[in-house]
Amino acid sequence: MVGSANLNIMIKAARKAGRSLVKDFREVEQLQVSMKGAGDFVSRADIAAEKILKDELMGARPTYGWCAEESAEEEGTDPTRRWIVDPLDGTTNFLHGLPHWAVSIALEHKGQVVAGVVFDPAKDEMFFAEKGAGSWMNDSRMRVSGRSHMIEAIFATGLPFAGRGDLPDTLKDLGRLLPVCAGVRRWGSAALDLAYVAAGRYDGFWERRLKPWDMAAGVIIAREAGALLEPMDPSADLLDSGNVICANEALYSHFAKIIRA
Repeated sequence: MVGSANLNIMIKAARKAGRSLVKDFREVEQLQVSMKGAGDFVSRADIAAEKILKDELMGARPTYGWCAEESAEEEGTDPTRRWIVDPLDGTTNFLHGLPHWAVSIALEHKGQVVAGVVFDPAKDEMFFAEKGAGSWMNDSRMRVSGRSHMIEAIFATGLPFAGRGDLPDTLKDLGRLLPVCAGVRRWGSAALDLAYVAAGRYDGFWERRLKPWDMAAGVIIAREAGALLEPMDPSADLLDSGNVICANEALYSHFAKIIRA
């Protein structure tokens, strides 16, 4: 696929940040780690990757706004566009030496995400999409799975860690969902969960209390691959709400009914 100039900038930035992260990942035991909160860590590698991304993205498009996990939000001189960035989605996996984490970059235009990149450097898988142009992983076009029966389907979610109060809701979700599906996975990266729905590896995904940078890129990648996505409250804004339900079209209605029960 030949992408737009903005998409090419995003892919280039993701690869550059990914190379930096891979170097630190090989020396994970020596990373300088500081505590941000219960179960929520930030590392030197995380901050260094965000600097690379900001230098690349804002250097190429200095008028755009900036919204990222590890730095203050900035409004651009072009108020219609902003970058939404997570330099390391799956930080806890990274710090434990688990090779499942990603660089996530989205471009928002007039309140709508119009391009997204999710790069998994450990597996060299680049997931990307632009509005109206489909979803891709490296050189291959992606489509959501064709499964239509819940009992055959695998879903992904995030499980609340220490310091979060949404455990009762998640346990209720699991109590309703597990008896009627083939399984639920918790791999620790919402960006990759959404990309995996796009690739047909998962049949659906749901999670609460996500930040915009956790899911902005994954949302357009999943949608362009044919997934349906909504906030848990259909009247809410998806990125602002932080609560997402995503699945292929055949399963979506049944799946969403279970999660919203």
